Amino acid sequence: MPYGICNLSIVPLRIEPSDKSEMVSQVLFGEHFMVLETVQKWSKIRLAFDNYEGWIDANQYIQISEENYFEIEESTKTLAGELVDFVTDENNNFLTVAIGATLPFYNAKNLKLGAINYHYEGKVINEKLPKELLIEIAIKFLNAPYLWGGKTPFGIDCSGFTQMVYKLCGYKLLRDAGQQATQGEALSFIEESEPGDLAFFDNEDGVIVHVGIIMKDNYIIHANGKIRIDRIDHSGIFNVDSQRHTHKLRVIKKII
Repeated sequence: MPYGICNLSIVPLRIEPSDKSEMVSQVLFGEHFMVLETVQKWSKIRLAFDNYEGWIDANQYIQISEENYFEIEESTKTLAGELVDFVTDENNNFLTVAIGATLPFYNAKNLKLGAINYHYEGKVINEKLPKELLIEIAIKFLNAPYLWGGKTPFGIDCSGFTQMVYKLCGYKLLRDAGQQATQGEALSFIEESEPGDLAFFDNEDGVIVHVGIIMKDNYIIHANGKIRIDRIDHSGIFNVDSQRHTHKLRVIKKII
């Protein structure tokens, strides 16, 4: 089976092999994956981090060996900790990377994708952070515009936001809100929750369609138009601008 790694800043992951197809997620610099299928210029991939599948342009990644794929799997995971920064290759070409980009085999400001060496000067995160820091990391995304399928401060959706915040703190969440709702321990009341717990919200059909991160004093940070802070009560999210409830609470989950 072929394997690949993303050597560009932010690559759209689509539901079908077409530039016109819906973007369901993104592949960030340094993320590695299995290549499941190839159709013309498109590759169907399965990301190593969360097993999420979709189609990317075959010109937007480089192939790596099976051995290299598993070396990355077993190595210490290092992530870019700056909101926006850049890496440079051996020829001093630079490439922008967003917070949460992966820096494979990072050591003394150097990293490697396949056979290509890069240099990164910025802050890195390479260990599990305490639960108390989840909100501090979440605040970094404040006012990022909403983008369906997005995972960066340039555009992000509700579950991409929660996944990236947890990833930056060293924990794995699945990609979509409905998938994330299968993780962790359910709480009976908001009063039992702690900052960093996840709140899930459903639609009129009972399908979970939204997720946010609980803050202290009955506040929640979530993606609705942008990453914003609103109130939460037993009914759901109360928008502080429109002064109305916008999302119906389904369940609160303690992940860590």
